[in-house]
Amino acid sequence: MTAERVNPPGLSPPTGFSHAVVAAGTRVVFLAGQTALDADGEITGDTLPEQFDRALGNLLGALRAAGGTPADLARVTVYATDLAAYRAHAPELGRIWHRSAGRDYPAMAVVQVVRLWDERALVELDGFAVLP
Repeated sequence: MTAERVNPPGLSPPTGFSHAVVAAGTRVVFLAGQTALDADGEITGDTLPEQFDRALGNLLGALRAAGGTPADLARVTVYATDLAAYRAHAPELGRIWHRSAGRDYPAMAVVQVVRLWDERALVELDGFAVLP
């Protein structure tokens, strides 16, 4: 995929996201919501950063299985059960993102939800990618 990240000077400088991503490619991969489930279907990790790391790994694992790479991500939505905790851990979550997905961010949103499908889940990520 070729991706142009658009961050207009008239908007607030982005931190941990891009305002827009113009993606060109031939295949679109829609990625289902991923939590910190292990291969046995159990939530792993007790903290938000631990669960974010696993959920992101699951999302990227699904993307790789479809033939993509983190650079192909065009959009990711993060659903968090505690937005204040998400903000408090933002620097650590950013480091986890950089280690796993690189320094280029897709267009992103973070949404607080009352709860997720699994009651122990603190965070869920979904998105889509455009592959070359």
